[in-house]
Amino acid sequence: MSIITSLSDFLVYLRLHKWRSRKTQEQYLFHIWRFIIWIMPEITQEELSIHDFLPPVDKNVMKSWKNPLFDVAKRYNKCTIESISKEDFDNWRLSLSDSGLWVKTVNAHIITIRSWLKYLKKQQIACLDPTTLDLMRVTDREVTFLTQEEINSFFDIFPRETIQWKRDFAISKCIYSTGLRISELTTLDKNDVNLETMEFAVRGKWWKLRVVYLTEEARDAIREYIWARHDNFDPLFIRHNFSEENIESSLLDNDHVRLSRFFITNMVKDYGIKAGILKNMHAHTLRHSFATTLLSNWADIRIIQELLGHASITTTQVYTHVTSPKLKEAHQRFHK
Repeated sequence: MSIITSLSDFLVYLRLHKWRSRKTQEQYLFHIWRFIIWIMPEITQEELSIHDFLPPVDKNVMKSWKNPLFDVAKRYNKCTIESISKEDFDNWRLSLSDSGLWVKTVNAHIITIRSWLKYLKKQQIACLDPTTLDLMRVTDREVTFLTQEEINSFFDIFPRETIQWKRDFAISKCIYSTGLRISELTTLDKNDVNLETMEFAVRGKWWKLRVVYLTEEARDAIREYIWARHDNFDPLFIRHNFSEENIESSLLDNDHVRLSRFFITNMVKDYGIKAGILKNMHAHTLRHSFATTLLSNWADIRIIQELLGHASITTTQVYTHVTSPKLKEAHQRFHK
């Protein structure tokens, strides 16, 4: 089978059978295409946009869409997936590492390749066994979190006079209250969040559904922000760099006003600097702080796993560093 045809089939599998998100499809495509143009450098001579290899989001445009990978596969059909060896993948991984990519980034590429080969094996394609591809060893993961004093300083720094400041405060309170991933927060619409019960469902990675909970402070901050708005846009948090007169403009829709992950990350970082926090703070720091606050107050790690949406308890255990003083305290209290 042509290596490009095998990629095309895998993308269909991710979309229709595994229900992977658009972002996940794009990441898998980017990783595999990176390998393909490494092993077939002649492809780089063409002006190809890999974003065109996925179907458009607009359903009307989708009706007339033709996958350009079919044409590419016809022109470059000499390289087959059956001919790719472990040595090829190992040399490619070495080139990624030598290019200066972080170990975790290189491993993410290999994990994608494993998934691709695993799918092909299920289709009885004679390709390399994915279990032969080992991951590079990485150091223990470290997370940046805020102490209670830093959390107080961070939230005290927010002004609340303008709608932008009300929004920024509400976003930060929402993340710290729920432990949401930034990608989950950016997709929230106003109708998704029940401010009366202070809870709502969110779909995280792998479309896994979980329920998260707001504190009263977070609920009040979101409510204050929504009351200050005078628009009919669906997203819970939007940009406000447009004039009130242009709210009804055809150039503005939900997608145009929805905030990006990049904006939220930089926004939190800026407020962290203003609060005098010396740590390398970003939006995910608030999610980490949510977890460590629960742990330091004796919450069960399995509950925290569910609230964070972790598939494996191993991922959650990275936060147990904060429990060391608590463990000693518990030992002295109960082991007489």
